[in-house]
Amino acid sequence: MSSTASPRAEARTILVIVAIVQFVIGGWFSWTASHAAPRDLPVLVASAPGAAQSAEQLADRLREAAPGAYAVKTAAGAEEADAALRDRTAYGALLPTAAGGLELRLASAASPTVAQTLTGQAQQLAGGPVLVTDVVPADADDPHGAGLAMGFLPLLITAVIAALLFVLKVRAAGARFLGVIGFAAASGLLSSLMLTHLSGVAPDNYFVNAGIVALLELAMVSVITGLGSLVGPPGIAVGAVLMFVVGNPLSGLASAPEMLPQPLGAIGQFLPAGAGATLLRTSGPFDGAGAAGPVLVLAVWALIGLGLLYASSRRRPTPAAPAATAAAPRPAAAH
Repeated sequence: MSSTASPRAEARTILVIVAIVQFVIGGWFSWTASHAAPRDLPVLVASAPGAAQSAEQLADRLREAAPGAYAVKTAAGAEEADAALRDRTAYGALLPTAAGGLELRLASAASPTVAQTLTGQAQQLAGGPVLVTDVVPADADDPHGAGLAMGFLPLLITAVIAALLFVLKVRAAGARFLGVIGFAAASGLLSSLMLTHLSGVAPDNYFVNAGIVALLELAMVSVITGLGSLVGPPGIAVGAVLMFVVGNPLSGLASAPEMLPQPLGAIGQFLPAGAGATLLRTSGPFDGAGAAGPVLVLAVWALIGLGLLYASSRRRPTPAAPAATAAAPRPAAAH
């Protein structure tokens, strides 16, 4: 804003800009949340001895009842289905029973929202109550996953704030680099203490959770700080939009990546927020099953961010403009 603008003009400009940003971000966040629905959600249909219908028949019924909602595969039996649930290759499994009903086997720790969706779908197919077996249950202190989702959000917000402060307040490139590393480590240790022991929404291995949070924060803060160090405020804006505005609603933590409009849900898993959310869900209940991909995503983003910081440290500062030639002294006025 021009320094010559009146205070009222400056206030008017600020309120218009912020109102438009609020409109866009609010609409984006609410749109992604309101359009959550199963889209090629991995589900198994298993055969059962003496069942009134075959697994293939049940799979056909499920596809007809919800076209495009489920990626249905068959399993040889309950044991094979349970192994798939523990390996995070499926969210649930349907088994026909001898009495003509259905049994639903779940891994609600993967997503309580998906578990509720599958329960409703199974009841619709069965025309009444179904037997539900939770093979990998959600934590008893956070059965709906709301606590973990709320605890995860501040990790993203503070990453943006930390990066902003590092760029604006820390002038030396080396100090920024150390600040980013130190913040990631401190955030991992303290946030894991909160999530693991105090709030109890991620009550698994403290050091594993600390490592996940530290890697998430390193990936986010280093990228935003690196972009800001290279190109100034526009870089901060681009990094914040990518990491938070885009990454948070596409993380799938509130539901699941397969519940988001595609290909947005899949894209979200290649951003730090989505990879971090998947890792936090995977680390304890599933003993790290399926963790390799998210770890790789976070590591790549962290390397990109650290590379940007290194590049900014090697950039030579713009030379200052030469001082104006001093004016020749005027001869003293004759008296």
